[in-house]
Amino acid sequence: MVSGNSGSEPTVAVRDESVAEVSERLGHRLIGPVIFWLAIATALIHLYFNTISTLSELWSSALHFGLFGLICTLTTPMFKARSPGGQRMVLGVDVVLGLTALGCAFYLIIFENDLYQRGFNFDTGDWIISIVSVVLVLELARRTVGWFIPVLCIVSLTYVAWWGQYVDGLFNFPGLSWETVLYRSYIGGQGMLGSIARISWTYVFMFILFGAFLVKSGAGGFIIELARCAAGRFVGGPGFVAVFASGLMGSVSGSSVANTVSTGVITIPLMRKAGFPARFAAGVEAAASTGGQLMPPVMGAGAFIMASYTQVSYLTIIGVAALPALLYFVSVAMFVRIEAKRSRAVKLEDDAAPSLKEVMKGGWHFLLPLIVLVAALVHGFTPTYAAGIAILSVVVASWLSKHPMGFRDILDALVMGTRNITTTAILLITVGLIVMVVSTTGIGNTFSLMITDWAGGSLLVTIFLVALASLILGMGLPVTAAYIVLATLSAPAIYNLLAQSQLVELMVNGSLPEQAKAIFMLAAPDQMPLLNAPMDTATAQQLLSVVPDTFSSQLLEQALSPAALSMLLVAAHMVIFWLSQDSSVTPPVCLTAFAAAAIAETPQMRTGFTAWKLAKGLYIVPLLFAYSPLITGDFTEMIRVFCFALFGLYAIIAGLEGYLEHKLNLLVRLLMFPIGALMLWPHGHVWADAAGLAIFLCVLVWSSRRGRSLGSGGPGKKVAARGSA
Repeated sequence: MVSGNSGSEPTVAVRDESVAEVSERLGHRLIGPVIFWLAIATALIHLYFNTISTLSELWSSALHFGLFGLICTLTTPMFKARSPGGQRMVLGVDVVLGLTALGCAFYLIIFENDLYQRGFNFDTGDWIISIVSVVLVLELARRTVGWFIPVLCIVSLTYVAWWGQYVDGLFNFPGLSWETVLYRSYIGGQGMLGSIARISWTYVFMFILFGAFLVKSGAGGFIIELARCAAGRFVGGPGFVAVFASGLMGSVSGSSVANTVSTGVITIPLMRKAGFPARFAAGVEAAASTGGQLMPPVMGAGAFIMASYTQVSYLTIIGVAALPALLYFVSVAMFVRIEAKRSRAVKLEDDAAPSLKEVMKGGWHFLLPLIVLVAALVHGFTPTYAAGIAILSVVVASWLSKHPMGFRDILDALVMGTRNITTTAILLITVGLIVMVVSTTGIGNTFSLMITDWAGGSLLVTIFLVALASLILGMGLPVTAAYIVLATLSAPAIYNLLAQSQLVELMVNGSLPEQAKAIFMLAAPDQMPLLNAPMDTATAQQLLSVVPDTFSSQLLEQALSPAALSMLLVAAHMVIFWLSQDSSVTPPVCLTAFAAAAIAETPQMRTGFTAWKLAKGLYIVPLLFAYSPLITGDFTEMIRVFCFALFGLYAIIAGLEGYLEHKLNLLVRLLMFPIGALMLWPHGHVWADAAGLAIFLCVLVWSSRRGRSLGSGGPGKKVAARGSA
């Protein structure tokens, strides 16, 4: 069964053969209540961690592992047992394993001082606990996300301790003792209990719990009501509603599969009723739901991990992520608009659909928690504390509705939030082992240098290689894990190329700061006269190439401000984060598209290819991060790039579809690509953007008139939509 863990990404949460046993456990007269109250206790403990706790981060991370290890073993069986006796045996083993995970956490807490005094000199208990902890988390990862991550962790750990010394070339690693590897994996708080685990029990947990409270308070129903309200208002309405609803739902859930199944059951039947092809309807829902992980404030846990990696504030991350996310959703809506014209989609008239005024009157209070969250962040509260305040505001806001949250509803929301994050928590704890190996061996810098070498210093080729790697990794890794691995390995390469491009621009304009020129004085004193005047790009790149690698970082620090360098690092991570989403909609493994196909009853692979086509923004927008000031510029520059990019995307999509307001002939269709590129390409000339926009608007007006004269653009008949949902 494919399900979404509302925390970060689609995962295969439970295999088909064990679904029935999971249901039996949740409904078991003894185990069911245990899971219920354990989930509540876990949520309350994590709320304590993130608000008034004075416990060390190591203790909190250890308890995070132990508690979610116990919940995972109780809710996800080790394997399918067919007989009642076998089920009892599996349950007994799972209970023992879960308590063992909790015991490993308490061992670290109780004997922390002794463990630090012994360091890498293990006694028998240290050996047992560290090995059991690593094996346990690998087994839990196998249960929740399959074999790929455990195997990757085993390969990584054995590389550090054993076979790395036998590798020739750049990836040769002399090796560490198993005591050192295990100490760093668990006891030392660097691997399983390191920075990735801290992100899990802080930012990710709090915002997923916030999303669970919103859903439990009825916000999900409010979003669906908005969808029904808009469905019959205009041609193609259900398609636009799918995009709009998925954006709203994804902004708080951050799970593409959960997004698909929650909104798709409404929007896909409505789109089919309106006349959209079934496969297109499923593709729209999959593509739009994938964008939910790009939409602030949650961003599928990516915003929190990005803030940790870049040391840029969470508020800044979600601030610069808003316009690109909107750009993506509008690009999907453009496909909907064109298909509505081509398919002659009809207007739907739903007698049961309330008016917008009625919907807002009955659900305006659902917007209050989001306002409180943003206000708390702007006021200066930490993201976790702001999320805690927002959770309280959900309960208070619900008292303004006809169905206020009672004590039982609050308990159910706590349980929902805890269960929603279980898969993500196990995943992030496990991925911490891979991050530890990368940081220990320095393989990330080696990999970045290798990518740069393969790309020949080309930023475009580097991004293409990262996109290819993300697609391959996405076949086996969930989206968040793929982003973490790729960011650890390739972010330095993209960051260096982005910074160098900024440096070249300064040299071309003759505006290189004096302190940066001093670096050239040390590295290439004979080239100094060239730096005092503007130059062409080739000369600037040639000058830059003579600076030794040992001086390159100092040159960047002297030439660019710390704020500029920070935003370039954010841009590099944002490129990788966006590209890591493509596995959700790209065959052969595209769980979001498969979930939509199941609702629309269409072929999975063909639906996947349709969703991949509709999600082209995943590939175009990251180029804007790299080549334009969409993220790194000031507000005016960001808005300018955004506005021209909207029409540039529309032109390219028209070229891909061969349709605008009517069917385009081959010549006009081919013309759309250079027109779109003119508005998207980073030439730095507003007049060129304006020329491209003027040409496109002329074509759009001509196509609209042509469509009306051919009778292809007129409104379709209204069709009753009662019961279509």
